[in-house]
Amino acid sequence: MSVCPIAIIADSTCDIPAELLERYHIDVIPQLIIWGNQELRDRVDIQPAEFYQRLTTASQLPTTSQPTVKSFSEHYQAAQAAGATDIVVLTVSSAMSGTYQTALQVAQLVEVPVHVFDAKGPTMSLGWQALAAARAREAGADLAGIIAVADRVRQTVVQFVYLDTLEYLYRGGRIGNATRFVGALLDLKPLVEINHATGLVEGADRVRTRRKGVETLYQRFFEKFAAAIVAQRPLHIAVLHGGVPEEAALLAERIQREYQPAELLINITGPVLGLHTGPRALALCGYFE
Repeated sequence: MSVCPIAIIADSTCDIPAELLERYHIDVIPQLIIWGNQELRDRVDIQPAEFYQRLTTASQLPTTSQPTVKSFSEHYQAAQAAGATDIVVLTVSSAMSGTYQTALQVAQLVEVPVHVFDAKGPTMSLGWQALAAARAREAGADLAGIIAVADRVRQTVVQFVYLDTLEYLYRGGRIGNATRFVGALLDLKPLVEINHATGLVEGADRVRTRRKGVETLYQRFFEKFAAAIVAQRPLHIAVLHGGVPEEAALLAERIQREYQPAELLINITGPVLGLHTGPRALALCGYFE
């Protein structure tokens, strides 16, 4: 089936596996990683596996930056040149990044209508919405239908992240008012949840062992889907990891065995979120139909 002339663009925090980006013709605008005097495009100049390896040995942490006005403009103009009559752009939560505002700003500079949406979350919270929009497009939905499908996913999506350490939140200056307790906190392994109403990260639980942390991640995530599971609603679930593919695969095997989701993906978390969650983090993100 040919792609209809509605372009779909997401920023690179979406963490959608490459084969699905290609399959559904989703354009990706890279976020930027600034490491010393290097400016690296996410998943273009630096791949996630390389990022995590480098992160564990670096004396200085990198910083991140949203895509530039020029980058957005180039992607919008390319979509227009390819015949797009409308452009749908989905971005990481505006509470976490200025990407949404930049996407809106540049939308005023091109002739084709641009519709910018705040995914209210990072990684596959954004990814599932972009995939749903692209699949609706492929099924023949018009602009309103594409937008409605993405919005429905946003209303049901759930994401929990298990951090193996608070070190990277601390080193990156994101630990907030708890700095005076940092000696004790660095021994904890927190579980956080994305609030998809506010687009903010919220504390969900904290444990002292990795085994307990992974189990709590699993239980807390599927508690959110209890009613959907009883009603046999199809589940779409992604297992995301910070450089621990074997553990992610084991978690996916358990999910497949116990819940038989309609769709189950595994992917490595990109550098922008991984800078704060650190190596060996695990996340579950999903929604129900």
